[in-house]
Amino acid sequence: MPKIIDHDAHKDDIAQRAASYFSEHGYSGVGMRGVAQYLGMSKSALYHYFPNKEALFLACTKQVMRQFPEPNGKSTLGEAAQLQELVDSMKEDFGSEMALLFDYLRGKTPDEIAKDPAMQEAMSYFLDAVTRIVGKERAPETLTQIVGTLFLHYFSGGTWETDI
Repeated sequence: MPKIIDHDAHKDDIAQRAASYFSEHGYSGVGMRGVAQYLGMSKSALYHYFPNKEALFLACTKQVMRQFPEPNGKSTLGEAAQLQELVDSMKEDFGSEMALLFDYLRGKTPDEIAKDPAMQEAMSYFLDAVTRIVGKERAPETLTQIVGTLFLHYFSGGTWETDI
C-alpha cells in the first residue's frame, strides 16, 4: 500500500527547515543541492515541491512570518503592550534576518524589490499586524519606528532600548 503523505504539510516542513539553512548561509551562499543535502532529501525531490530557489525562499519567508504573534485587535493588552510584544518577537533574530534580506536583495532595483513576492509577503504581514494595533493611519509611521528601533538596538550591540 502506498504511503499517504500530506503534501502541503510536508512542503511547509521543508520550508521551515530550509529557512534556518538560508539564515545560516545567506541567500547567495545557498543552492538547491546544498539545501537538499541539508534536508536529507534528493535534489529532484526538493524540486518536486519548489521549482527554484526563489520559490523556496518565498515559502521560507511565509514560514518565518507565521512565527510572529498575530495581533487580532481583540487583545486585552493595551496598544503599547501589543507593539512591545511584536518588537520583542522580532528582536532576537533581527540581525541575521536583515543580513539574509540584504543578501537576497543585492543587485535588485527598487522596482524589482517592490514587486518581489517575498518582500510583499513580509511587508504585508508586518503592516497588517501594526495596522490591527494602531489603525491604518498610524501604521506606516509606527512600523518605521519599530524597524528603526530594531536597527538601533542591533547596531548598538543590544544596548539600545527597544521599548516602544
